[in-house]
Amino acid sequence: MAAAEPKPPAGVAAARRLARGCWSAFWDYETPKVIVVKNRRLGVVYRSVQLLILLYFVWYVFIVQKSYQDSETGPESSVITKVKGITLSEHKVWDVEEYVKPPEGGSVFSIITRIEVTPFQSLGTCAEVRPKYEGQQRHLQLGDEDFVAGQLDMLGNGLRTGRCVPYYHGSSKTCEVTGWCPVEDGASVSQFLGKMAPNFTILVKNSIHYPKFQFSKGNIEHRKDGYLKHCTFHEVSDLYCPIFKLGYIVEQAGENFTELAHTGGVIGVIINWDCDLDLSASKCNPKYSFRRLDPKHVPASSGYNFRFAKYYKINGSTTRTLIKAYGIRIDIIVHGQAGKFSLIPTIINLATALTSIGVGSFLCDWILLTFMNKNKVYSHKKFDKTPGRQAIFRVKGRARKELSHPHDLAPPPPHLSRWWMLPAGVQDQGSVPPSLPNRTTHSQMPEVWPSSEPTPTFRHAAPETWACPGP
Repeated sequence: MAAAEPKPPAGVAAARRLARGCWSAFWDYETPKVIVVKNRRLGVVYRSVQLLILLYFVWYVFIVQKSYQDSETGPESSVITKVKGITLSEHKVWDVEEYVKPPEGGSVFSIITRIEVTPFQSLGTCAEVRPKYEGQQRHLQLGDEDFVAGQLDMLGNGLRTGRCVPYYHGSSKTCEVTGWCPVEDGASVSQFLGKMAPNFTILVKNSIHYPKFQFSKGNIEHRKDGYLKHCTFHEVSDLYCPIFKLGYIVEQAGENFTELAHTGGVIGVIINWDCDLDLSASKCNPKYSFRRLDPKHVPASSGYNFRFAKYYKINGSTTRTLIKAYGIRIDIIVHGQAGKFSLIPTIINLATALTSIGVGSFLCDWILLTFMNKNKVYSHKKFDKTPGRQAIFRVKGRARKELSHPHDLAPPPPHLSRWWMLPAGVQDQGSVPPSLPNRTTHSQMPEVWPSSEPTPTFRHAAPETWACPGP
């Protein structure tokens, strides 16, 4: 006689039943219930919300933002500059080689408009700049004992000798230092170069490239050779003549040229290339704007200046002229964005628009179920309570019984969870629960059982695990 197959543990069997129930429920189809509410005010709200959402996507998303395009920001750019013009100071004529720093013609350069010159500096000993301590000058009380020989002040002009000497002007005294003498503040002469500076011309050559779309363009058109020699920039008539007068740049930045020339400052020339590549290349044009970049009203950080020196020899000794230059620094800044039609962003934004229109339904449902006079009636119509998909029971050693009739039983209450339902006539080998003294009396059975099924009886058994309920 063949040995009986061992029964799987109760937990394994329950897990299998649960997995089968969940797998079956996974393939169920759900569809929303549509209710038509004849209410004019609610309908006006619903259509108004839909109209606003539709206008937002059509006008702002698709027309203004052009979300149907694939885009690229930050074009590859090259800038070459060239300054022309001469100017006068109190003592000499200045040309481009002297007042433009650096001379290479890059995207950042400075035009000197005022200088403070300290001529004939040579290595030796001289009076240091008068010191200040805690905002008050104390040079009148200083003596030799206040200075230590060999000290080096990082904000000074040389190495201290330890002696106190008269200052350049007046009867005050200060420390003696070894360095380039005389020091800057003691013997400098100011010269203004800004008389002719507003008429300086600046040529700005700019070329850009968008690698994603393989598109390139420059800000100079292909015209006859002599065109750039006789033109200056005009936004309408000479857009592709990028020759700007320095006075025009400062004026467009909203600054006073004389004041800026004395203190110095930083002006940005911004070139913007916003190109719709669905159109012809002639529609992709540069747009210029100008503004001051350094903080004008912050004394500690406004203005612009730098120092440089010119060296030469007198009687075999090295001599230099120290120049502190104030000027207008020009920064050429290039940015832009290019866009071209692409199917993927178009589909994504269309799907987003169609999905967002459904927001009106959520809003109107909330109004319908919260503020309407008959909200309870609407709630009853909108939400149907239906029985579970299936209730699965197993008879010991026999086939499973599935209840699919609309009046099938729901899962049994906790006090009956250990009882099995068996058709009438099956041998009962357990005790009947106290709540059902006569298990064969039909009148005591639940009324939800369909008449076509035999009257069930109850049998004591181990707890049963229910199948995964339907969604």
